[in-house]
Amino acid sequence: ALPILNVTMESVLGVRGWNVLGVVLTGMGNDGTRGAGLIRATGGDVIAESEETALIYGMPRSVVQAGHATQVLPLPRIADAIVAHCRARAAASA
Repeated sequence: ALPILNVTMESVLGVRGWNVLGVVLTGMGNDGTRGAGLIRATGGDVIAESEETALIYGMPRSVVQAGHATQVLPLPRIADAIVAHCRARAAASA
């Protein structure tokens, strides 16, 4: 697999800016760390999967260690956090 999470996160920033939510799930290496940092720098949020549920904690660990995660959650709680984020940002935009 190609390390494309950074590219994906960076491309979304040009469209959505501060309203971006990045989610980094299980994976090897540090792909997503640069993109997560850019999301945070523009006022977006980043959820990283916690070590307790990540099959491979490399990518989420890298994001957490870099200080880019606004939330670190086990996989079963991530969907609810995404919904809560969307509702909060929609309310803030209204």
